[in-house]
Amino acid sequence: MKTEQNILIAFVLNLSFSIFEFFGGVFTGSVAIVSDAVHDLGDSASIGISYFLEKKSKKQPDDRYTYGYARYSVIGGLITTVILLLGSGFVIYNAICRIITPTEINYNGMIIFAVVGVCVNLCAAFFTGKGASLNQKAVNLHMLEDVLGWAFVLVGAVVMRFTNISIIDPIMSMGVALFILIHATGNLKEVVGLFLEKTPHNIDVAELKEHIEKIDGVIDVHHIHIWSLDTYKNLATMHIITDNEPHNIKAMVREELRAHGIGHVTIEIETSAEQCHEKHCHIAPATVSAHGCHHHHSHHSY
Repeated sequence: MKTEQNILIAFVLNLSFSIFEFFGGVFTGSVAIVSDAVHDLGDSASIGISYFLEKKSKKQPDDRYTYGYARYSVIGGLITTVILLLGSGFVIYNAICRIITPTEINYNGMIIFAVVGVCVNLCAAFFTGKGASLNQKAVNLHMLEDVLGWAFVLVGAVVMRFTNISIIDPIMSMGVALFILIHATGNLKEVVGLFLEKTPHNIDVAELKEHIEKIDGVIDVHHIHIWSLDTYKNLATMHIITDNEPHNIKAMVREELRAHGIGHVTIEIETSAEQCHEKHCHIAPATVSAHGCHHHHSHHSY
C-alpha cells in the first residue's frame, strides 16, 4: 500500500510539473523545455497507468483469466511507450523547424525554469528512492533521468545566455528526444516479444534441455515451450520420456526449471514405449484432427 501511495504522489508531482514545464517552454520560447515537458508527460502517463494497471495485475487468477492479470501491467508499458515515441517524434519535428527558422529565446526565464526543474525532480527522486518494488524502482529511474535532463537544459541555457548561440536549444531538445526514442524503442521490442510468446531473453532453451537430459532417469525431453507473462513470471510446458517413477522425475525437473527462473510448469510424462509422432509441435485448431502427439497412458502434472 505504501508503494502505491508513493507512486501516486510521484504521479501528481510529475503531472503538475510537466504542465508547468510546458507553459514554461512556451513562455521562454525554448523547444528544449517543451521536449522535456513531453518526456515528463510520458513519465506521468507511465506512472499513472502503472499505478492503476499494477493494482489490476495483482488480482488472482479466475475462470476468465486463468493465468491471472499480469499482462495488464505489460499493456501499461505498451501505452507509455507509444506516448513517448509519438512525443519524441513531435519534439524532433519542432527542433528541425527551429534550426531552419531560429526564434528568440528568453534565456533568463529558461535558467529559472531549469533550476526549479532540477529541484522538483530531485525531491521526487528522493521520495521514490526508498521503495523496494520493481515498479517504484522504475519510477525512481524516470525521476533521476529527469534530474539529468534538467541539468542538461540548465547548462545549455547558461551557455546560450553568454554566447547567444540560440541553435544550442533545438540541438539539445533533439538530443533529449533521441535518448527517449532509443529507450522507448527497446521497451516496445520487449513488450511485442511478450505478446508474441517469445522465449524470455535470459533463458537459453538449448542449455535448459541439456540440463534436464542430464537428470538421472530422463531419456529425452521435447516439445519445450517457454514464455513469460510480464518478464518476471515465466512459464513452461514440456514432454519428458522416462521409464523411472514419474513423481521423482517431475520433482527434479521442476527444481531444475526453478533454478532457471521458471515457476509455473506443466510436464507430460511419456515412456520409451510410447511413440511421439512429431518432435516439433504443430498446433492445430481444436475442430481439426491434429497430427501432433497422441498419448494414451501419460501422466500429467499441472
